[in-house]
Amino acid sequence: MTRAARAAVGTAGVPRTSPEQVLEHAPDGLAVIDADARFVDANPAAVALCGVDPDRLVGVRSPFPVPDDDAPATRPGELTVAWERLPGQRCEFAYVVAPVPGQRRWIVSFRDVTLSRLRERRLAAIAKAASNVASKRSLVGTLEALAQEVARTDALAGAQVLTVNSSGDRLHVMGVAGFGREVPFFEGLMECRALGARLMMLEALESRQPLVAPNRYEAVMQDPTWRPLHEVMRHPRWDWFVSVPLLARGEPVGILNAFFAPGQVVGDTELEFLLAMAEQAAMAVDHAALMERERDVARREERQKLARDLHDSVVQQVFSMMMQARSLGVLVARGLPPGPEKVAQVADDLSTSAEDVLADLRGMVVELRPAATTAAGLASALRSLVDTTAARTGLEVSLEIDDPGAEMTALDADLLEDVYRVVAEALHNSVKHAGPAAIRARLAVVSHGRRRRLVAEVTDDGCGMGSASTPAAGDGSASSGFGMTVMRERAARWGGSVRVRRPATGGTSVRLTLPLPTSLSVQPASGAEGAP
Repeated sequence: MTRAARAAVGTAGVPRTSPEQVLEHAPDGLAVIDADARFVDANPAAVALCGVDPDRLVGVRSPFPVPDDDAPATRPGELTVAWERLPGQRCEFAYVVAPVPGQRRWIVSFRDVTLSRLRERRLAAIAKAASNVASKRSLVGTLEALAQEVARTDALAGAQVLTVNSSGDRLHVMGVAGFGREVPFFEGLMECRALGARLMMLEALESRQPLVAPNRYEAVMQDPTWRPLHEVMRHPRWDWFVSVPLLARGEPVGILNAFFAPGQVVGDTELEFLLAMAEQAAMAVDHAALMERERDVARREERQKLARDLHDSVVQQVFSMMMQARSLGVLVARGLPPGPEKVAQVADDLSTSAEDVLADLRGMVVELRPAATTAAGLASALRSLVDTTAARTGLEVSLEIDDPGAEMTALDADLLEDVYRVVAEALHNSVKHAGPAAIRARLAVVSHGRRRRLVAEVTDDGCGMGSASTPAAGDGSASSGFGMTVMRERAARWGGSVRVRRPATGGTSVRLTLPLPTSLSVQPASGAEGAP
């Protein structure tokens, strides 16, 4: 055997593998980059991973940043970098880098970790969503965060979470990512539906099965029935569409819509992730419903307390009135008619007790008033509340309602109920604690950027917060007590807030602010097949 032949085999007689063969068949990417982070050379695996033309490799910008001059010669552990191989095809590389001795070049060894990192992010997103559901956040806040998490985790173009209202006939947008909540979007959606556009979310809701639509963007943009929304839905660019129903105890309670970016394909793993997030969203909706049932129990207990208060105050006063009147009858029966002074005293006591009883009864009747189920019912109930409060207290109480577009007529009955209860509690607190001469209530629909909000405010000219007769407000922006806690819970249910402040002019102002939910009727429109 010649010397060259002996050099080509190992000690065990196995042919040696040349460095060129190692580079050619290495499963990981190996590349050399220059000081501008451009490719100088790369093995076939690196070319395939980065999606570059092997004939035009030299001088093409690489995914890997050049190490800083003050960085150590070798970096311990792997680094990660994102790379868009093709438009919409985002991947992630884990890499290590080492300098070429004596040159301003670096050798990079890297591998594709896109799927493993995506699995990690999905698991983290599911865990975060579960944590949000278990926390005491509002339903709107939870579903908004969930929509953002879905879109961010899989780099989607957009996501929406919608819930079914208590009567089961409308969908409300509770969480959005990528797309706005602008009212024109849903006005346009209703126009599309009237033209016969296919609303896939309603199909998913009815079938209780997820629906996947490949190339949905092109279908929507080429369909004349979607013309009213072509401009709105053109950006951000998306392609595949998935609608997953939210099921709680086997019943549909909402919809999760996912808009995939161009280049993304919906496979089993993508659908499994959406199903897991939809399950978390359904748990949030079910949890909110459970909390509402618990609040109903609390309200019943509150009414029982009113009944006990009625017995302890009104009944006792009426009993006292009865005994005073009976004492006069006993005197007359014994032939001892009372003198004018005694009759005047008893009459005065009876009149005072009757006034107290009447005031207590009126206050209790107002608190026990049936729920307002429509916008007209809310306005009527609030006017009655204001009139009754003015009549029984002698205070100047006014009400202003500003809803020129009649937007409150489309609001959920439960939302209107909570608005009424918050205003009633605020009025009650003003009368009981502030000692005012006048109280002003206002209900209005106002703009806040692109969103519309419902604002209810009760302002009095009384002694204000922090006085001897009112609970301390702490930081000046909040109040304490069971009534205030209930008010804030009602507001949080709809993603709103209750603020208590003391105006510079004196008195106290309680302000309820609720974001108006955009909604979609579940009932099919005439001539419509049944969205993205």
